Amino acid sequence: MKLRIDTFTLLLLGAIVLATFLPATGTAGDVLASAGTVAVALLFFFHGAALSRQQIVEGATHWRLHILITSLTFVFFPLIVLPINGLSDLIPSWMPKDLGLGFLYLGVLPSAVSSSIAYTAMARGNVPAAICSAAASNVFGMMLTPFLLLLLVSTAGTGEFSVGEALKDIVLQLLLPFAVGHGMRPLIGGFMERNERLMARYDRAVIWLIVYSAFSHSVESGLWQHLPVQAIVFTVVLCITLLGLFMLIARLMVRWLGFSLEDETAVVFCGSKKSLASGLPMAKVLFSGHPGFGMIVLPIMCYNQVQVIIGAILAQRYRVKIEAKNAAAAPSLATAHAAEDGGQNG
Repeated sequence: MKLRIDTFTLLLLGAIVLATFLPATGTAGDVLASAGTVAVALLFFFHGAALSRQQIVEGATHWRLHILITSLTFVFFPLIVLPINGLSDLIPSWMPKDLGLGFLYLGVLPSAVSSSIAYTAMARGNVPAAICSAAASNVFGMMLTPFLLLLLVSTAGTGEFSVGEALKDIVLQLLLPFAVGHGMRPLIGGFMERNERLMARYDRAVIWLIVYSAFSHSVESGLWQHLPVQAIVFTVVLCITLLGLFMLIARLMVRWLGFSLEDETAVVFCGSKKSLASGLPMAKVLFSGHPGFGMIVLPIMCYNQVQVIIGAILAQRYRVKIEAKNAAAAPSLATAHAAEDGGQNG
Protein backbone atom coordinates (compact mmCIF):
# COMPACT_ATOMS: atom_id res chain seq x y z
CA MET A 1 0.00 0.00 0.00
CA LYS A 2 1.37 3.41 -0.97
CA LEU A 3 1.68 6.07 1.71
CA ARG A 4 0.76 9.49 0.38
CA ILE A 5 1.48 12.73 2.17
CA ASP A 6 -1.67 14.84 2.04
CA THR A 7 -1.68 18.40 0.72
CA PHE A 8 -2.26 19.97 4.14
CA THR A 9 0.80 18.24 5.58
CA LEU A 10 2.87 19.69 2.74
CA LEU A 11 1.38 23.13 3.42
CA LEU A 12 2.35 22.91 7.10
CA LEU A 13 5.87 21.87 6.18
CA GLY A 14 5.90 24.75 3.71
CA ALA A 15 4.87 27.16 6.49
CA ILE A 16 7.84 26.01 8.59
CA VAL A 17 10.26 26.39 5.67
CA LEU A 18 8.82 29.81 4.79
CA ALA A 19 9.11 30.97 8.41
CA THR A 20 12.69 29.69 8.55
CA PHE A 21 13.87 31.68 5.52
CA LEU A 22 11.31 34.52 5.44
CA PRO A 23 9.91 35.03 8.97
CA ALA A 24 7.32 37.71 9.72
CA THR A 25 9.09 40.11 12.07
CA GLY A 26 8.56 43.56 13.52
CA THR A 27 5.29 45.23 12.56
CA ALA A 28 4.38 42.41 10.16
CA GLY A 29 4.83 39.89 12.98
CA ASP A 30 2.62 41.95 15.33
CA VAL A 31 -0.12 42.27 12.69
CA LEU A 32 0.06 38.52 11.99
CA ALA A 33 -0.17 37.73 15.72
CA SER A 34 -3.24 39.97 16.11
CA ALA A 35 -4.86 38.40 13.04
CA GLY A 36 -4.20 34.99 14.55
CA THR A 37 -5.92 35.97 17.80
CA VAL A 38 -9.04 37.11 15.94
CA ALA A 39 -8.97 34.03 13.69
CA VAL A 40 -8.82 31.68 16.70
CA ALA A 41 -11.78 33.42 18.38
CA LEU A 42 -13.79 33.08 15.15
CA LEU A 43 -12.74 29.43 14.88
CA PHE A 44 -14.26 28.58 18.26
CA PHE A 45 -17.32 30.73 17.47
CA PHE A 46 -17.92 28.61 14.35
CA HIS A 47 -17.35 25.36 16.25
CA GLY A 48 -19.88 26.46 18.86
CA ALA A 49 -22.44 27.17 16.14
CA ALA A 50 -21.78 23.86 14.38
CA LEU A 51 -22.18 21.62 17.45
CA SER A 52 -25.71 20.44 18.22
CA ARG A 53 -26.90 19.69 21.73
CA GLN A 54 -28.03 16.28 20.50
CA GLN A 55 -24.40 15.29 19.95
CA ILE A 56 -23.64 15.96 23.61
CA VAL A 57 -26.74 14.07 24.79
CA GLU A 58 -26.06 11.08 22.55
CA GLY A 59 -22.52 10.91 23.85
CA ALA A 60 -23.82 9.50 27.13
CA THR A 61 -25.61 6.46 25.66
CA HIS A 62 -22.61 4.11 25.34
CA TRP A 63 -21.20 5.33 28.65
CA ARG A 64 -18.70 2.50 29.32
CA LEU A 65 -17.00 3.05 25.98
CA HIS A 66 -16.92 6.82 26.40
CA ILE A 67 -15.50 6.58 29.92
CA LEU A 68 -12.71 4.36 28.58
CA ILE A 69 -11.87 6.78 25.74
CA THR A 70 -12.00 9.79 28.08
CA SER A 71 -9.72 7.99 30.58
CA LEU A 72 -7.17 7.21 27.88
CA THR A 73 -7.25 10.80 26.60
CA PHE A 74 -7.29 12.80 29.81
CA VAL A 75 -5.89 10.44 32.49
CA PHE A 76 -3.49 7.82 31.14
CA PHE A 77 -1.91 10.00 28.45
CA PRO A 78 -1.07 12.91 30.82
CA LEU A 79 0.36 10.50 33.40
CA ILE A 80 2.63 8.83 30.84
CA VAL A 81 4.01 12.07 29.36
CA LEU A 82 4.83 13.47 32.80
CA PRO A 83 8.10 11.45 33.12
CA ILE A 84 9.08 12.51 29.57
CA ASN A 85 9.21 16.11 30.75
CA GLY A 86 11.63 14.99 33.47
CA LEU A 87 14.17 14.12 30.76
CA SER A 88 14.81 17.86 30.40
CA ASP A 89 16.95 17.70 33.55
CA LEU A 90 18.69 14.43 32.62
CA ILE A 91 19.42 14.93 28.91
CA PRO A 92 18.80 18.63 28.08
CA SER A 93 20.52 18.36 24.69
CA TRP A 94 17.95 15.74 23.66
CA MET A 95 14.97 17.22 25.53
CA PRO A 96 15.16 21.03 25.97
CA LYS A 97 12.75 22.44 28.57
CA ASP A 98 10.35 23.97 26.04
CA LEU A 99 10.21 20.67 24.16
CA GLY A 100 9.43 18.88 27.43
CA LEU A 101 6.64 21.39 28.04
CA GLY A 102 5.38 20.59 24.54
CA PHE A 103 5.06 16.90 25.44
CA LEU A 104 3.11 17.84 28.59
CA TYR A 105 0.79 19.90 26.40
CA LEU A 106 0.44 17.04 23.90
CA GLY A 107 -0.63 14.77 26.75
CA VAL A 108 -3.60 16.89 27.82
CA LEU A 109 -5.06 17.59 24.36
CA PRO A 110 -8.48 16.20 23.35
CA SER A 111 -8.97 13.55 20.69
CA ALA A 112 -8.83 14.43 16.99
CA VAL A 113 -12.38 14.59 15.64
CA SER A 114 -12.13 14.25 11.86
CA SER A 115 -9.35 11.65 11.64
CA SER A 116 -10.77 9.55 14.52
CA ILE A 117 -14.16 9.34 12.79
CA ALA A 118 -12.66 8.91 9.31
CA TYR A 119 -10.45 5.99 10.34
CA THR A 120 -13.24 4.34 12.34
CA ALA A 121 -15.46 4.57 9.26
CA MET A 122 -12.67 3.26 7.03
CA ALA A 123 -12.28 0.29 9.38
CA ARG A 124 -16.06 -0.42 9.31
CA GLY A 125 -16.15 0.23 13.06
CA ASN A 126 -18.65 1.85 15.42
CA VAL A 127 -18.93 5.25 13.73
CA PRO A 128 -21.75 6.71 15.91
CA ALA A 129 -19.70 5.98 19.05
CA ALA A 130 -16.63 7.58 17.47
CA ILE A 131 -18.61 10.70 16.54
CA CYS A 132 -20.03 11.11 20.05
CA SER A 133 -16.74 10.40 21.82
CA ALA A 134 -14.62 12.65 19.61
CA ALA A 135 -17.15 15.50 19.80
CA ALA A 136 -17.51 15.19 23.59
CA SER A 137 -13.72 14.99 23.97
CA ASN A 138 -13.30 18.30 22.18
CA VAL A 139 -16.14 20.05 24.02
CA PHE A 140 -14.86 19.00 27.44
CA GLY A 141 -11.25 19.24 26.31
CA MET A 142 -11.59 22.96 25.78
CA MET A 143 -12.17 23.21 29.53
CA LEU A 144 -10.08 20.25 30.73
CA THR A 145 -6.92 20.83 28.68
CA PRO A 146 -5.87 24.17 30.27
CA PHE A 147 -6.55 22.95 33.82
CA LEU A 148 -4.75 19.64 33.28
CA LEU A 149 -1.82 21.54 31.79
CA LEU A 150 -1.69 23.82 34.83
CA LEU A 151 -1.72 20.74 37.07
CA LEU A 152 1.08 18.99 35.15
CA VAL A 153 3.22 22.11 34.91
CA SER A 154 2.78 22.64 38.64
CA THR A 155 3.68 19.00 39.34
CA ALA A 156 6.69 19.02 37.02
CA GLY A 157 7.88 22.49 38.03
CA THR A 158 8.32 23.40 34.36
CA GLY A 159 9.09 27.03 33.51
CA GLU A 160 6.88 30.02 34.10
CA PHE A 161 3.17 29.77 33.48
CA SER A 162 0.78 32.57 34.48
CA VAL A 163 -2.40 30.90 35.74
CA GLY A 164 -4.41 34.12 35.92
CA GLU A 165 -3.47 35.31 32.44
CA ALA A 166 -4.07 31.86 30.95
CA LEU A 167 -7.54 31.56 32.48
CA LYS A 168 -8.50 35.07 31.36
CA ASP A 169 -7.38 34.39 27.78
CA ILE A 170 -9.18 31.03 27.76
CA VAL A 171 -12.46 32.65 28.77
CA LEU A 172 -12.20 35.61 26.39
CA GLN A 173 -10.72 33.88 23.33
CA LEU A 174 -12.11 30.33 23.57
CA LEU A 175 -15.07 29.80 25.91
CA LEU A 176 -16.91 33.08 25.25
CA PRO A 177 -16.78 32.83 21.42
CA PHE A 178 -17.79 29.15 21.66
CA ALA A 179 -20.78 29.96 23.90
CA VAL A 180 -21.87 32.89 21.71
CA GLY A 181 -21.59 30.73 18.60
CA HIS A 182 -23.65 27.95 20.19
CA GLY A 183 -26.26 30.49 21.28
CA MET A 184 -26.51 31.71 17.68
CA ARG A 185 -26.84 28.19 16.28
CA PRO A 186 -30.60 28.64 15.53
CA LEU A 187 -29.67 31.58 13.27
CA ILE A 188 -26.53 30.30 11.54
CA GLY A 189 -26.61 26.52 12.14
CA GLY A 190 -28.12 25.87 8.73
CA PHE A 191 -25.42 27.92 7.02
CA MET A 192 -22.74 25.96 8.92
CA GLU A 193 -24.21 22.62 7.81
CA ARG A 194 -24.49 23.74 4.19
CA ASN A 195 -20.89 24.96 4.13
CA GLU A 196 -18.97 22.22 5.97
CA ARG A 197 -16.19 22.23 3.37
CA LEU A 198 -15.78 25.99 3.68
CA MET A 199 -15.53 25.66 7.48
CA ALA A 200 -12.98 22.86 7.12
CA ARG A 201 -10.89 25.10 4.87
CA TYR A 202 -11.13 27.90 7.41
CA ASP A 203 -9.93 25.52 10.16
CA ARG A 204 -6.90 24.62 8.07
CA ALA A 205 -6.21 28.23 7.14
CA VAL A 206 -6.16 29.20 10.83
CA ILE A 207 -3.79 26.34 11.65
CA TRP A 208 -1.47 27.34 8.80
CA LEU A 209 -1.51 30.95 10.00
CA ILE A 210 -0.69 29.87 13.56
CA VAL A 211 2.15 27.61 12.43
CA TYR A 212 3.72 30.30 10.24
CA SER A 213 3.32 33.00 12.90
CA ALA A 214 4.59 30.73 15.67
CA PHE A 215 7.66 29.56 13.79
CA SER A 216 8.40 33.10 12.60
CA HIS A 217 8.48 34.23 16.21
CA SER A 218 10.52 31.19 17.26
CA VAL A 219 13.02 31.53 14.41
CA GLU A 220 13.53 35.17 15.35
CA SER A 221 14.17 33.99 18.94
CA GLY A 222 16.77 31.45 17.76
CA LEU A 223 14.70 28.25 17.54
CA TRP A 224 17.06 26.35 15.23
CA GLN A 225 20.09 27.48 17.21
CA HIS A 226 18.58 26.12 20.44
CA LEU A 227 16.99 22.95 19.00
CA PRO A 228 19.64 20.30 18.26
CA VAL A 229 19.14 17.75 15.48
CA GLN A 230 19.12 14.90 18.02
CA ALA A 231 16.17 16.58 19.80
CA ILE A 232 14.13 16.50 16.56
CA VAL A 233 14.97 12.82 16.00
CA PHE A 234 14.15 12.04 19.65
CA THR A 235 10.79 13.82 19.27
CA VAL A 236 9.86 11.65 16.27
CA VAL A 237 10.86 8.45 18.09
CA LEU A 238 8.90 9.44 21.21
CA CYS A 239 5.79 10.29 19.16
CA ILE A 240 5.86 6.91 17.40
CA THR A 241 6.39 5.14 20.74
CA LEU A 242 3.55 7.03 22.46
CA LEU A 243 1.10 6.29 19.64
CA GLY A 244 2.02 2.60 19.56
CA LEU A 245 1.77 2.32 23.34
CA PHE A 246 -1.69 3.88 23.51
CA MET A 247 -3.02 1.82 20.66
CA LEU A 248 -1.80 -1.29 22.52
CA ILE A 249 -3.31 -0.12 25.84
CA ALA A 250 -6.61 0.63 24.10
CA ARG A 251 -6.78 -2.85 22.53
CA LEU A 252 -5.96 -4.60 25.80
CA MET A 253 -8.55 -2.58 27.74
CA VAL A 254 -11.25 -3.18 25.12
CA ARG A 255 -10.71 -6.93 25.12
CA TRP A 256 -10.59 -7.03 28.92
CA LEU A 257 -13.94 -5.22 29.08
CA GLY A 258 -15.46 -7.47 26.40
CA PHE A 259 -16.30 -4.86 23.76
CA SER A 260 -16.92 -5.82 20.14
CA LEU A 261 -14.34 -5.47 17.37
CA GLU A 262 -16.33 -2.52 15.99
CA ASP A 263 -16.16 -0.81 19.40
CA GLU A 264 -12.43 -1.57 19.54
CA THR A 265 -11.79 0.51 16.43
CA ALA A 266 -13.55 3.53 17.97
CA VAL A 267 -11.55 3.21 21.21
CA VAL A 268 -8.21 2.68 19.46
CA PHE A 269 -8.60 5.65 17.12
CA CYS A 270 -10.36 8.08 19.49
CA GLY A 271 -8.29 7.13 22.53
CA SER A 272 -4.85 7.37 20.91
CA LYS A 273 -5.25 10.44 18.70
CA LYS A 274 -4.58 14.05 19.65
CA SER A 275 -6.17 17.07 17.99
CA LEU A 276 -3.97 19.40 15.97
CA ALA A 277 -7.03 21.48 15.07
CA SER A 278 -7.78 22.20 18.74
CA GLY A 279 -4.20 22.00 19.99
CA LEU A 280 -2.63 24.78 17.94
CA PRO A 281 -5.35 27.41 18.50
CA MET A 282 -5.34 26.69 22.25
CA ALA A 283 -1.54 26.78 22.30
CA LYS A 284 -1.63 30.24 20.76
CA VAL A 285 -3.78 31.38 23.67
CA LEU A 286 -1.94 29.52 26.43
CA PHE A 287 1.62 30.30 25.29
CA SER A 288 1.07 33.67 23.63
CA GLY A 289 4.38 35.51 23.21
CA HIS A 290 6.44 32.59 24.53
CA PRO A 291 9.86 32.65 22.79
CA GLY A 292 9.91 28.84 22.62
CA PHE A 293 6.46 28.50 21.05
CA GLY A 294 7.79 26.66 17.98
CA MET A 295 9.50 24.10 20.20
CA ILE A 296 6.36 23.71 22.36
CA VAL A 297 4.11 22.88 19.39
CA LEU A 298 6.67 20.60 17.69
CA PRO A 299 5.43 17.41 19.48
CA ILE A 300 1.82 18.17 18.46
CA MET A 301 2.75 18.58 14.80
CA CYS A 302 4.99 15.52 14.79
CA TYR A 303 2.44 13.34 16.60
CA ASN A 304 -0.26 14.44 14.17
CA GLN A 305 1.72 13.27 11.14
CA VAL A 306 2.62 9.96 12.79
CA GLN A 307 -1.01 9.24 13.76
CA VAL A 308 -2.19 10.00 10.21
CA ILE A 309 0.24 7.53 8.61
CA ILE A 310 -0.03 4.70 11.16
CA GLY A 311 -3.80 5.21 11.52
CA ALA A 312 -4.32 4.66 7.78
CA ILE A 313 -2.41 1.37 7.89
CA LEU A 314 -4.24 0.13 11.01
CA ALA A 315 -7.67 1.12 9.67
CA GLN A 316 -7.13 -1.07 6.60
CA ARG A 317 -6.18 -4.03 8.81
CA TYR A 318 -9.24 -3.57 11.01
CA ARG A 319 -11.43 -3.37 7.92
CA VAL A 320 -10.16 -6.75 6.70
CA LYS A 321 -10.81 -8.32 10.14
CA ILE A 322 -14.31 -6.88 10.51
CA GLU A 323 -15.36 -7.80 6.97
CA ALA A 324 -14.03 -11.34 7.51
CA LYS A 325 -15.94 -11.59 10.79
CA ASN A 326 -19.16 -10.36 9.17
CA ALA A 327 -18.71 -12.74 6.22
CA ALA A 328 -18.26 -15.66 8.61
CA ALA A 329 -21.33 -14.62 10.59
CA ALA A 330 -23.54 -14.29 7.49
CA PRO A 331 -23.90 -18.06 6.74
CA SER A 332 -24.72 -18.73 10.41
CA LEU A 333 -27.47 -16.12 10.34
CA ALA A 334 -28.80 -17.52 7.05
CA THR A 335 -28.89 -21.05 8.53
CA ALA A 336 -30.66 -19.80 11.66
CA HIS A 337 -33.31 -17.99 9.58
CA ALA A 338 -33.81 -21.06 7.39
CA ALA A 339 -34.27 -23.27 10.44
CA GLU A 340 -36.74 -20.81 11.89
CA ASP A 341 -38.72 -20.68 8.63
CA GLY A 342 -38.72 -24.48 8.41
CA GLY A 343 -40.04 -24.80 11.95
CA GLN A 344 -42.85 -22.37 11.18
CA ASN A 345 -43.80 -24.22 7.97
CA GLY A 346 -43.75 -27.54 9.82
